[in-house]
This record gives sequence, structure tokens and C-alpha cells, in this order.
Amino acid sequence: MSPARDRAAAFCACFGLSIPILQAPMAGACPPALAAAVAAAGGMGGMGALMSSPAAIGDWARQVRAASNGAFQINLWIPDPPPARDAAHEAAVAQRLGELAGMEVPLPGEGPFVQDFAAQVEAMIAAGPAVASCIMGVFPPEVAARLKERGILWIANATTVAEAREAEAAGAAAVIAQGAEAGGHRGAFAAAQAEAQCTGLFALLPQMADAVGIPVIAAGGIMDGRGIAAALTLGASAVQMGTAFLRCPEAAIHPAWAAALAAAKPEDTVLTRAFSGRLGRGLRNSVAEAFAGDLAPAPYPVQRALMAPVRAAAEKAGDISRMQAWAGQGAAMGREEPAGALVRRLWEEATALLP
Repeated sequence: MSPARDRAAAFCACFGLSIPILQAPMAGACPPALAAAVAAAGGMGGMGALMSSPAAIGDWARQVRAASNGAFQINLWIPDPPPARDAAHEAAVAQRLGELAGMEVPLPGEGPFVQDFAAQVEAMIAAGPAVASCIMGVFPPEVAARLKERGILWIANATTVAEAREAEAAGAAAVIAQGAEAGGHRGAFAAAQAEAQCTGLFALLPQMADAVGIPVIAAGGIMDGRGIAAALTLGASAVQMGTAFLRCPEAAIHPAWAAALAAAKPEDTVLTRAFSGRLGRGLRNSVAEAFAGDLAPAPYPVQRALMAPVRAAAEKAGDISRMQAWAGQGAAMGREEPAGALVRRLWEEATALLP
């Protein structure tokens, strides 16, 4: 076999897969049916558990296991320090959003605005996924040790070579190379540095693969077999795909979001903090434009709390201009296709191109 095929085969053997495709753990767009379909096809399903309670984490895992005996990952955010609050700035953001949405946007109060991380960790370990994954940093040593004791492999999202090396040193079994093309949140370990760490995947991937001794999973802009084959050729052992799965019926995203993805050109996506306060790539819309100039968004997670009523109203009205609509630069290449069929087709396309 070729080196690319060898790496993919070794990864699959280690992680219990038959196809080296991971469904990105997309918080808010990863119902159990999507992960189960991907896992049943031989890939790895995923849960983005950022907004999920401990009980919801356990329930999600039970539903996936009831529908598939394949592998899945549960992903947690490494917590940021509490944000510095500025009441006057938050009021200005609320006013801007209210003008945009034609509604009164309430101030967010004292919080907390996030789930309890320690309780989420306990629920994740109790759920016993094949893989625990993290973004925005690395698991603390005590968590890494408990995962190892339970036989749960750990993969970490990284946006730079230095972050990948840090993840390897902390005990990660594999690292995700997240290119700037990727939809959703950027996984920079230091939130303030995210804009400066926006390297494209095919510049980042080979350098990361050369720098670490653990498998590298490529993520960002990969939408078809050509992208998979290219990533494996450049040193990846597997790929992680998010936007490619959003139009699958199992993802069950809002129809207006799905339609906008089909029409989106690469330049129709933008890196913005407008949706949550953390930098992420989504469709360029009125919300993103409202915070592209004189007024900065509130910090994460305050901005997300301020956006919540605007997002809910937009979804009720089917108004994509005010939705939180994450999208990678390859969005228009996605298809309306069952997730299991998509996984199998993508791997067939990729293997036809690999030596």
C-alpha cells in the first residue's frame, strides 16, 4: 500500500473504524441520528457537547448506541477564564442587535452562561465514548489520566504546530489540524490570538504532520473525495468533516440554513465573533455585518447570551440574515444525501484517487 493508505489503515485499526472519516462534533447540529448513521457506515460520529447538560450527554450516547454499534466522539470546550464585563458595552451590543432584529434584546444578567465543565467531564466519562475530544485547549492532567484509565482515546483540536505539540505532550492520541477554511468556531488555545492563527489547511497540515509523532486528522474545507485524498497525501491519517454533513437529512438543520449553504460561495463565509463572542466561520449576514465596524461584539459567552433571543426569532421567521449559520468555505459542494451514503461515497471517491 501507499504511505497514505498505510496511515489511514493504521488509524482505523487504532480507533475502531473501517473508514477514516470523522463527523465533526457540531454543537447544535449533531443529533444522535447523524452520529449513528456515520458510525454505522464505518466512520466516527460526533457530539459537540458545549451546550449540553450532563443528563443530555448521557441521553445522546444512549440513543446513538441504540441505533449503531460504531464509534463516536464526545467533544468538550476547555473553559476560558470568566470574561471581563462592561455593562455599557453590553448595552450598546443589545441595542445594536435590537435594531437589527426589530425587538428588545434583554441584557444578559450575571450568568453563568455555560455548562459546568467538571460535571460535563463526569458525564462524558460515564458515557464511555470511543473518543473524548477537546477544543480551545487541552484536557487537564487529571482528566487525561482518567480517560486513559477508562480506555477512552483523546484527540485534541489544534490550529498551529505549537498547539499540536502541546497536545501531544499532554497525552493526546491524535491531533486535529483545523485549517482556516473550517466552519464553526476556531479552536485557538488563546481566544485573543484566534485571528492571528488562521493558516489554511494545506499549509498547516504537512508541517503539523512533520512536527508530531501522533496521527494528524485534517479538518477545514474538505467536502469530497479529492479533498480527502489530498489531505491523506499531505500527511493526514484521517479527516474530520462538518459542513459536508449539514445538508444530510439526519442533521435536521433549519431549512433556510440548508438552502443558504447550497448557494454559498467561499467568499460568502466570514470569520466573525458576532454570533458568540468567539471567532468562528459562518455565512456573511446582517449579524456579522453589524459587528464588522465600529462596535465589537461582547466577549464569549456574553455575546452568545445576547444573541440567543435574536437567533430564536430568526429561526421562527426563517430569516437567514439574522441566524447563527456556521459554514465552511466549501459549503456549496455539500449534497443533500443520507449521512451513511455520503461517508461511503466519499471514501470510494478518495480511494480511487490514492495510489
